[in-house]
Amino acid sequence: MTPIRSPIADAWARRHLAVAFAAVFVGALFGLVQAFVRAGWMTLPPWLGYYAVLTAHGVLLALVSTTYFIFAYLLAGNGRTLGDLSPGGRRFVAVGFWLMTVGILLAAAMILTGDASVLYTFYLPLQAHPLFYIGLALFVVGTWSVAFALIRQYFAWKKAHPGERTPLFAFMATVTLLLWWIASLGVAATVLFQMIPLSLGWVSGVNVELSRTLFWYFGHPLVYFWLLPAYMVWYVNLPKIIGGRLFSDALARFAFLLFLVFSFPVGVHHQLTEPGIRDVWKFFQVVLTFAVVVPSLMTAFNVFATFELTAREKGHRGLFGWIRALPWQDVRFLAPFLAMLFFIPGGIGGLINASYQMNAMVHNTLFVVGHFHVTVGTPVMLTFFGASFWLIPNLTGRTLPAGARRLGLVQAILWAAGMLLMSIAQHALGLMGAPRRTAFTTYQNHPVAESWFSTPIANYATMAVGGALLFTAAVLMVGLAAYLAFFAPKAAPDRAEPFPLADAAEEGMQPAMLENWRLWLTLTAVLIVIAYTVPLIDIANHGAPLVRGYRTW
Repeated sequence: MTPIRSPIADAWARRHLAVAFAAVFVGALFGLVQAFVRAGWMTLPPWLGYYAVLTAHGVLLALVSTTYFIFAYLLAGNGRTLGDLSPGGRRFVAVGFWLMTVGILLAAAMILTGDASVLYTFYLPLQAHPLFYIGLALFVVGTWSVAFALIRQYFAWKKAHPGERTPLFAFMATVTLLLWWIASLGVAATVLFQMIPLSLGWVSGVNVELSRTLFWYFGHPLVYFWLLPAYMVWYVNLPKIIGGRLFSDALARFAFLLFLVFSFPVGVHHQLTEPGIRDVWKFFQVVLTFAVVVPSLMTAFNVFATFELTAREKGHRGLFGWIRALPWQDVRFLAPFLAMLFFIPGGIGGLINASYQMNAMVHNTLFVVGHFHVTVGTPVMLTFFGASFWLIPNLTGRTLPAGARRLGLVQAILWAAGMLLMSIAQHALGLMGAPRRTAFTTYQNHPVAESWFSTPIANYATMAVGGALLFTAAVLMVGLAAYLAFFAPKAAPDRAEPFPLADAAEEGMQPAMLENWRLWLTLTAVLIVIAYTVPLIDIANHGAPLVRGYRTW
């Protein structure tokens, strides 16, 4: 389909991208500091605590940069497929952007002053300053406002175009935003009704198990809020970049709907070692966790079938001849492709974390941190970086010069190499027993702890070297983003960098069932009720003592 110009949506997309890349730079800097401290290579000044650095790194990279990039991408893509924002939609986006930005500035200020060293997961009973929680609440409400504008835009388009196939991009964006809306209810509940009252002294204690359950009701779908936009790049943009068509539009829509249904009733697999939730409900959510593998495999099949179909349509033959036909010298393709490769071990690690027995081996070790980096830090971030090489020039009316393309290849390879070194070291250290969430320590020169510094792979030094490569790649990416936004040559009207939107190989309308929103939202709600009603009742009734908040550093 031919992309539509949308100046209002584009302007807000540019603002979101600016915040996203600022967060990438600062978050990566804190990541480098964290890796060097943990390796024993540097000592922080007295005014900056390690756990404040750790909290800032997680919040800025995992929450802020991803969310702002996702909204920039969805605003631009919906603008290209559905048209520009209406006046009402523009107001919702503006309110949402400023609520998000004010909220995250409040939260960041509390982190940097040492009043919110509660880590990225901000578990109770660790307690932060009230402004940290108020900032988080504003951030979430702001995302709801932007999401509402985009979802309303989609349904307005459907109403105005009865009987037409909805654009695949807009359909996927709507699924992603509905997932975010439903998931964020959990974190909003614990922040508004537990964390803020506790931090203000309105209550003497809270039910910690309830808070953690509400957090993980949100925390695992959050992973798919990050991943689904990356999948959108793979499904909608990459086929056009390689000069082909998507293998199956209907299969892509069905996979996204399965992610919506299966993403929620799985959060308890993060709580397998915790009391208060009966084993039968832990087992039920573990089974559903494995069900999420199905749409992931559907995605892998559809995307690689697209690659092969495109190559064979261009005349390439043989079992592996289609691989040679892929544009390996194009950073817009290479970066997302490397991201796909990283998701293979990431998915395998997820199965280990969700397995009842194997989880006991790796729980609360650096293995979990390594898993997080190869499921989010590379598949998501590297895909977003690769997309930036066409998204930013498209939004700013500039070109993508050959020099920027070559530097983009260097950036993608640096990021992949750094993540490979760091994540392998983290997985290996975790299997040896190295804990997560701790600063540098040899545990009084204990032989087990000293072994974490002596082997070639399971070594904090290897992890720090990987972190240094990642920081270098992050700085290079931020520099390239600034160049493409402000300094790259302006494009002639007929030579502007396109917003790549692929057509599907199959023609005609998709099955009506795929846009029966009442059906899919009902299935999602039923699974949530089945998976969480009894566990939440048990947690509320088993008599756990209310716990007051603690500030341990």
